[in-house]
Amino acid sequence: MLELLGLDAPTEAVYRAMLADPGIEASALAERLGVPEDSVRAAWRRLAELSLARHPAGDPRDASAAGPPRAVRPEIGLEYLLTRRQAEFAAARAAAERLISEYEHLRPADPPVGVEHLASVDEIRARLAVLTEDVRTEVMAFAPGGPQTEANMAASRPLNERLLTRGVTMRTIYLESVRNSPASVAHATWLTELGGQVRTVATLPLRMTVVDRTTAVIPVDSDDSGRGGVVLTGQGVLTALCALFETVWANARPLGEAPRRDEGELDDQEAATLRLLAEGHTDEGIAKRLGVSHRTARRIATVLMDRLGARSRFEAGARAVQRGWLPRAV
Repeated sequence: MLELLGLDAPTEAVYRAMLADPGIEASALAERLGVPEDSVRAAWRRLAELSLARHPAGDPRDASAAGPPRAVRPEIGLEYLLTRRQAEFAAARAAAERLISEYEHLRPADPPVGVEHLASVDEIRARLAVLTEDVRTEVMAFAPGGPQTEANMAASRPLNERLLTRGVTMRTIYLESVRNSPASVAHATWLTELGGQVRTVATLPLRMTVVDRTTAVIPVDSDDSGRGGVVLTGQGVLTALCALFETVWANARPLGEAPRRDEGELDDQEAATLRLLAEGHTDEGIAKRLGVSHRTARRIATVLMDRLGARSRFEAGARAVQRGWLPRAV
């Protein structure tokens, strides 16, 4: 359950047992869990590295220190891990936004090496069609914007089917809001039945398609696709974009997986809304990021403020920090 925070299942089992029985010895813990004692000590070392366990004396990472380690309370240890993961994701997103801004003012007549400027949405679609026809091994895509249109899904089916039949790996990340669209869910289910992989997240940093880890197509302006896009090549640029995709993919939820809530009982979409509110986004901006209607974004924000007992968005942010729904650094 907590693998995304670096806590594998065996280590989580040891952590839960330590919380239930503080001070339990390695031998007793191994017997209770039905695992070798060495496995328990390895879990102790991992928990110490994650700041989820501390020894009463000596080096907190030393599993041989006198006495068994004590588990750090979840509200302290797990909050630290969550904050660290959020910081890593924020850093990846900031790197992508800096990359986009570098190419925002490129002129079509004089693009630098490794950049092909596409002046319109039609040019982007035509270039993507050529790239995906020539793909050899893999396609990775961010697909923001909420539910997909019937026309777009129908147009993409023949190509997607050819690629998957050829054994091309296809991974696509949609917004959580597509789960409210039966047509979009049916299309995503169809993709997975053919071998594609589909996950969802509450928000996406940009629209992006990466082909064979060698070529990427992104918009010039993530808020206005009509301004055109760029085709990027080059090892450094693609390494960064692929790392961004893998970070988001690791935190995304498989299409068939039930909604998950954090310790404060927020689902992913509510948590994203709260974060966007704290960052000062309007209802319209939040709606665009989540891929939902303006009314839905306002409803989510209102429900969150009611749950927090806040009369303003500033007060909501402060109360969310107090409750542990937002890190104190926000």
